[in-house]
Parts: sequence; structure tokens; C-alpha cells
Amino acid sequence: MNHKPIEGFSKLPKQGKIDWLVNEYLEGNQEYQNILKQYWNENADLQKLHEEFSENTISNFYMPYGIAPNFLIDGKLLALPMAVEESSVVAAASKAAKFWIDKGGFKTTIINTEKLGHTHFIFNVEPHKLLHFFNFSLKKKLLESTEEITANMRKRGGGILNISLVDKTAEMPNYYQLKASFDTVDSMGANFINSCLEQFGKTMRQEVATSEDFTQEEKNSLQIVMNILSNFTPDCIVRAEVSCKIEDLKDDSGISPEEFASKFKQAVTIAEIEPYRATTHNKGVMNGVDAVVIATGNDFRATEACAHAYAARDGQYRSLTHCTTDNGVFRFWIDLPISVGVVGGLTNLHPLVKFSLALLGKPSAQELMSILAVSGLAQNFAALRSLVTTGIQKGHMKMHLLNILNQLGATEEEKQHFVTYFKDKTVSHHEVINEFNRMREK
Repeated sequence: MNHKPIEGFSKLPKQGKIDWLVNEYLEGNQEYQNILKQYWNENADLQKLHEEFSENTISNFYMPYGIAPNFLIDGKLLALPMAVEESSVVAAASKAAKFWIDKGGFKTTIINTEKLGHTHFIFNVEPHKLLHFFNFSLKKKLLESTEEITANMRKRGGGILNISLVDKTAEMPNYYQLKASFDTVDSMGANFINSCLEQFGKTMRQEVATSEDFTQEEKNSLQIVMNILSNFTPDCIVRAEVSCKIEDLKDDSGISPEEFASKFKQAVTIAEIEPYRATTHNKGVMNGVDAVVIATGNDFRATEACAHAYAARDGQYRSLTHCTTDNGVFRFWIDLPISVGVVGGLTNLHPLVKFSLALLGKPSAQELMSILAVSGLAQNFAALRSLVTTGIQKGHMKMHLLNILNQLGATEEEKQHFVTYFKDKTVSHHEVINEFNRMREK
């Protein structure tokens, strides 16, 4: 090994962790200490709050926090908070919002809010015997045993919706599931769901042990493998859409509304049938979704996992968005499975998360689902609009221009020169370097 392992790293104070890292991995270079410390918050209490969000924290990692205004969603005008590091995401979302604001804006529908979790277990028993036990005894006991856990959630209108027994023995010997559905109202509900499921596992073990339905050998074969929620929530889903007459799709791209609608629909259809394109297509959707998910303190990894699983639900990976151009009407929509919360987690702790939720009018979880679907749809619309007209690089590289100039150490005066220089040109890294060198040689 090229470095020594360390015992008790988590028990070291923050400065001790930093000293060890710099000495062990960074040749004692104090510049790295300075980099970490310059991102500490001057407010010691706020810094401590951030450090306690996670483990072994030694600094904060900043992401740009931007605003995409002019989103007309279900008749309400909103400005969306977006935490994202990629150039052109906020600009593209804003441009799409502006395009649709005078065409009725975005409309959304909550299709369902059901979330899922499973107790996965191995049981060497005849399926019909287990099904009888579940229907006539176990299911009732599972619900009774979780009444204390679900009491507060039931008061808010949520709780356990259903529990079913799933036979998976054709795919794995003796493998079954207790599949439970939940309504967690305004919380994302991960802790609630997992607590219920863990109680299911305990209750099942107890009920099997005392049941007269099974032999001792069968009882001994029971293994509760795990109790865990699923981040695949195909029945917690929202639809966001835009529509207008094709003739109203006029813009400054230089192509007719009819040609634009035709090419746009073809682009979506390609993403519906071609996984290579669908992957990039959906990545663009998630640019918009994740930026707002992060800004509102939700779990973007869960959001990503669910969306991509849903995109492949029929065995082939496909577009999350869809388009029709029937009877002279352009319609573009997304059905997005997404599980988010506006209470619990970071929502009552992180100051910027609280700001984001206040900015959005303190939405319910369902309203936030709608906002996220709209953000993804807007981002996808903007990307496809560029792709079928001017091409993606013209706008993207203009946004990326400042990144290139900052890498080169350009002054503010030089940056302004480049903004003017590329006003009617497509930005390329090569051309920026050439013009920068030409300027510096003068």
C-alpha cells in the first residue's frame, strides 16, 4: 500500500482530520488547508449545522444557486430555485418558461401518490399454505403491530394503504415479499416506511413461530432478509404538459411553426425508440428536475434512480417525455414518477432549503411534485428546441464561455470583449484560445 490506513478517523476533531489528510495524501501542502477553510462559514453555529448533516465533514462544497423566473404553473407565476453547476441549465429553463407564459403556461395533474416498500424473506413452504396464513392471520397482525408507528401519519391523512404477499419463487427458490404501499402526505417518508417494514419483519417472525399452520422445520426455514423502501415509485406520479396551436409556435429560429412542430415530434419519437438518444434526452430532463430537487433539500439520487427505472419499465430504455401534433395542436408532456417531501430531512434545517420552499410559496409535497415535473419538461423543451433549430452548442458554449475565460485568468475587461466578439459567432474552445492569445500578444 502507498499510504497507511487509519484507525478512528471519525473520532478526530475536524482540524485533526484535515491535518492527517494533508500530511498523508497531499505532502503537507498548506495551500490545501487554505482551500478547505475558505469555504467554512464565518458563522460558527451555521457551520456546525452544515457539518452535522453528514459524517467526517471537513468543509462545504458550494454549487451555484440560481433562479429561473416566469414559470406559469397551473395559473400561478413562480420563480424556481435551481442548484446546479452546469452551464446553460438555468438559462434554458428560463427561456422555456418565457416561451410558454403567453400560451397558457404549464398544466399539471397528480396521477397518484402511492409509495412502496418490501419485506424480503426466504421461506421453504408451499405457496398456498403461506397465502392462507397471510390472508387469514398475518395481514391483520402486521397492521395492528404498526398502529403506534403510523398514528401521527394517519392523523395527517396518510399511513399504510395496503399489504400484499408476492410469490417470487419462480425467480429465486423460496423467495417471497411482503409488498406494502404507503401515503406519506407531505414527507418523503423514507424513515416512516422503513420503520413500518422493520416492524413487519419482527411481527412476521413472531407470528410464524407461534402459528400452528407450519411444521417446526418450516418455521426454522424462515429468514427475514431485509426490510426496505423502494425508490421505484411508478404509482407516485405527476403529469406536466404544455400545448398550443401549431401556428403559435413562432420564434426567431428561422423555421416555420409547422416545420418546428414536425422536427420536434420526430426528435421525441427518436428518444422513445432509441436508447442511446433516450439516455441523453432524459439526462436533460433530470438537469431541470435535480436542480430544483437539490435546492429544496430532497434526494436527487432517489429521483434519478426512479426516473430511469421508469424509463425502462417495459424492458427498453425510453424517453420520459412525449409529443403529439394532432389536429393542428402541438402537445408536449411528461409523466414523472417522483417521491419528495416538504417536511422532515433538511427542509426545516438548511437555511437555503427553507428559502427555496418559502420562494415557492411553501408548497405541499404534491405541489412540489408538479413544480419538479414542470422544471424537467421545460429543460427538455429548451434542449430539443435548440437541437432541431440552431443546434445545442451555440447557446451552451456561450454560457460556457465564462468558464473558459476564468480558466485563462481573463480580466473583466477581457471578458466583456469576448461577449461582444462572440455575439454573432459560435463559441468554440479553440477560437477562444486563439483570440485570447491574440489579445495578450498586442
